[in-house]
Amino acid sequence: MKIERTKNASRNIVFGGILKIYQITIPFLMRTAMIYFMGVQYLGLNSLFTSILQVLNLAELGVGSAMVYSMYRPIAEDDSKTICALVRLYRTYYRAIGAVIAVLGIMLTPFIPKLIKSDLPPELNIYVLYLLNLAATVLSYWLFAYKNSLFQAHQRVDVTSKITLITNTIQYAVQLAVIFWLKDYYIYVIAALLTQILTNVTTAIAANKKYPDYKPEGKLDKQTVKDINQRIKDLFTSKLGMVIINSADTVIISAFLGLTVLAVYQNYYFILSSIIGFVTIIFQACTAGIGNSVIVESKEKNFNDLKKFTFLIAWLAGFCTCCFLCLYQPFMKIWVGDKLMLGFSAVICFCVYYFVYEINQVLTTYKDAAGIWHEDRFRPLITALANLGMNLIMVQFWGIYGVLLSTVLSTLFIGMPWLLHNLFTVLFEKSQLKEYLMCLLSYVSVVLISCLVCWLCCSFIDFGKWATLIVRAVLCCIIPNVIYFVTYRKRPEFKQCLQLADKMTKNKLNLEKKLS
Repeated sequence: MKIERTKNASRNIVFGGILKIYQITIPFLMRTAMIYFMGVQYLGLNSLFTSILQVLNLAELGVGSAMVYSMYRPIAEDDSKTICALVRLYRTYYRAIGAVIAVLGIMLTPFIPKLIKSDLPPELNIYVLYLLNLAATVLSYWLFAYKNSLFQAHQRVDVTSKITLITNTIQYAVQLAVIFWLKDYYIYVIAALLTQILTNVTTAIAANKKYPDYKPEGKLDKQTVKDINQRIKDLFTSKLGMVIINSADTVIISAFLGLTVLAVYQNYYFILSSIIGFVTIIFQACTAGIGNSVIVESKEKNFNDLKKFTFLIAWLAGFCTCCFLCLYQPFMKIWVGDKLMLGFSAVICFCVYYFVYEINQVLTTYKDAAGIWHEDRFRPLITALANLGMNLIMVQFWGIYGVLLSTVLSTLFIGMPWLLHNLFTVLFEKSQLKEYLMCLLSYVSVVLISCLVCWLCCSFIDFGKWATLIVRAVLCCIIPNVIYFVTYRKRPEFKQCLQLADKMTKNKLNLEKKLS
């Protein structure tokens, strides 16, 4: 089956973008409502449960990524028999994973109160709330989770985006009603559990309708199963590393600084992660296409695509970094007030963290699409352990700032160099690494200059809360993009991105002709 990479990526980005805007706007309103109607401690509690369940999701072992990768070739070759056998194996694995998470989660229950230093609302039973959240996670694996792999492997995540849009609307409507009128956190959590069930069942129905020939039946040969299991083993340390990085900050802040401090941190991180999630749409939309390209295209073609992809993300991430630097504090002052704000030093830390994260995501996307998990199996774990060690030390001296810096330092000096080595040893030519690093260095330099210029201009703007935010936002939209355009307009990657945009819009914009 020939995958229309550009068409599918365009469709995924459009519907993924609509969903992400929705998932940013409505939870933001819910977060605001919870702060003012129920209390900031509930936000900290939400974040803590999410992080704990991320740890339990280690049982997934990267099965999803391994199975989706295994489908790329049979889809390209239109091998329905192999796809059916893969779906059957995927179903078996996910049923076992759900059982393991259930058992481990129940065993962890007595230790949950020890992860909260202070500020737990007295009317809440922490055990009941934890078990409700655990049930939602377990059911996400038991109820047809394997069906989602068909949409991912066929690069049709736009379908799941539409389903999520509908089911989330139901969830948010119920939860907002709970916040405004009932103020019952138990019903709030139960609504999320029921929505997870509805999402899984609806996705399964859609998969059966879209791919009626792909049923969980048949068996794979022993060598294929062995290869898949090896990929899963290789992915385990990667999964473990990601969980430590994503969960350690939240758990450590809760354990050392309390739920209120965690909620303040999470207010900032919510804005950051919302933008990260929006940019991630691009990565998710392109991963299957990149995987297909790695199989059917030359190394030179894939390297040129990597440079083009990096250029696009560097421009986008650089623009967002300027916005964070200049708009974070004015926005937080309007949203939550001076009492729930961090210092400007934390804003700088968040900005550095964000840009490093996005560039690292480019490399990670290529690693996952190409299935380079065996060579990369120890990198995420070592990076995460370094991050955890620095977290435990630095949080005691610098609090929130130490937590943020530890993540940046471990990624920048351990994770990224190691990942670059793996990519340019396995997927690309070693001789191409220097060229790529020079590109990265030039992008970072331009972003630093644009951030400095933008911040200096915005520092003179202080007209009152809303006026300051609006005027600074206008400057942030103009200044960095003008700098990027002037700097990059003659680069081949810039022209290639214009060609890609024209291709995705069927030449309706005709950007290459207008801007060349």
